[in-house]
Amino acid sequence: MISRADPSQVAGLSRFFKTGPGQYGEGDKFLGIKVPVTREVVKNCWRTVGQAQLEECIASEYHEVRLAALLTLVEIFRHARPDGSTERKSTPAKATTAMTKEDCVRFYLAHTDRINNWDLVDLSCYPLLGEWLLDKDRTLLYDLARHGKTLWEQRIGMVSTMTFVRHGQLTDTFAIADILLHHSHDLIHKAVGWLLREAGKKDKPALTAYLLEPEPNSSSPRYATMPRTMLRYAIEKFPESERQAFLSGQA
Repeated sequence: MISRADPSQVAGLSRFFKTGPGQYGEGDKFLGIKVPVTREVVKNCWRTVGQAQLEECIASEYHEVRLAALLTLVEIFRHARPDGSTERKSTPAKATTAMTKEDCVRFYLAHTDRINNWDLVDLSCYPLLGEWLLDKDRTLLYDLARHGKTLWEQRIGMVSTMTFVRHGQLTDTFAIADILLHHSHDLIHKAVGWLLREAGKKDKPALTAYLLEPEPNSSSPRYATMPRTMLRYAIEKFPESERQAFLSGQA
């Protein structure tokens, strides 16, 4: 992984992921490796990675190495059988993976302190945690949204519902959006708006009704009180006339 570093990209990535003093990614370090390159590395090695290597990589000071650990975990989860073996066309000579799907979820939840930027959350949570919870109780996501120790844990609670949305299950997305409706951070506003937009692509009347209904313990419709960025994201796919009605408070 380190051999793919590109120092010429470091400054740009550091700016993009807001690593300056007081910014949300403060102090993070980059190698200058773009996501497609990281995915290529993961594709070529995930079958031979075990939990010890994942522990080492998720603890890295470098953003891209942590991302590689998470993408590798997603691949192990995706291919894992109940006994910890993996589904593969051919067996690599030195395959060391012995993690069940539940092992992957436990590892993920034990290392949320290392999942500390929006891309690390968004590229890992719903293909792993969302998939795991598709046929299970989802209280965990509500707890993360309400009581997450960081905004990243709260974002995991929201973005993990993408899997449910893709299966036409919208209830949790709307309910967790309510929990985060007045969060103080712009990155949560964007995440909630994004998931509401995706829900609306599945069922526009359901999203419209959600926006027009008063939020709990209020007489005001949700769209009138939610952060502007959240609203803009949520209605992005609406016809222009409807968008303007919402934005002007005339919906």
